[in-house]
Amino acid sequence: MNVNIDNLNIALPVAKSASDPVALEIPGLQAQAQYPELVLRLPDGSLQLTAPTRGASSKSPHRTRCEWKEPIHWSLSSATEHVNHQLMKVTQVNSAQKVVVAQVHVKNDDSPLLKVFWQEGKLTLGFRQNFNQTAPVNSTVLDNVPLGADFDILVLVTSSLMLSVQASCNGRTSSLLPMPLDASWAVQTFNFHGGVYNPVDYSDATLPTDASVCVIKDLQIWHI
Repeated sequence: MNVNIDNLNIALPVAKSASDPVALEIPGLQAQAQYPELVLRLPDGSLQLTAPTRGASSKSPHRTRCEWKEPIHWSLSSATEHVNHQLMKVTQVNSAQKVVVAQVHVKNDDSPLLKVFWQEGKLTLGFRQNFNQTAPVNSTVLDNVPLGADFDILVLVTSSLMLSVQASCNGRTSSLLPMPLDASWAVQTFNFHGGVYNPVDYSDATLPTDASVCVIKDLQIWHI
């Protein structure tokens, strides 16, 4: 299936310019055309995203990403359901063996509602029940998700302040219960992210081959 990024932005591990070290964020088609070593359309229409562990970053000075992002933010009340579905696989992971593959991000804030990780062969999440909760609550979504194996991840957020995360891999399906959101989230605005984000700081000792890579085979986003 041809993964459509026409209406999405891509956050890249590339500096805006020689004088501005902040990571570049550009429209999806532009990223694909200008940085095929990072955003590559494969022959079957799927999309390969590559994030070297060492590179430019948008916030933390030592953490990199190659992520698609919705270009606009939405409120929970703007639709009954807000859904992001990805069929993907992680084909390479950084030396920490942990990479973010999906997020529900919050506008003008560094504490996302949700992060979903591929971590040492399983899918895990970090969830904040309250806005600006200091530390997220961590849970395992699905065990036994090998490197290179296809998996589905579906994130659903509702106007009635509920969050659901479902995953499947090799015929096995997660059984995580829906998570209620505190009313403090109701006044915030959000956007979905996906791809690869390295939640590990690089250093001078980080090898140039250290990176995370994913292949997205299907990507669906809707607000209904």
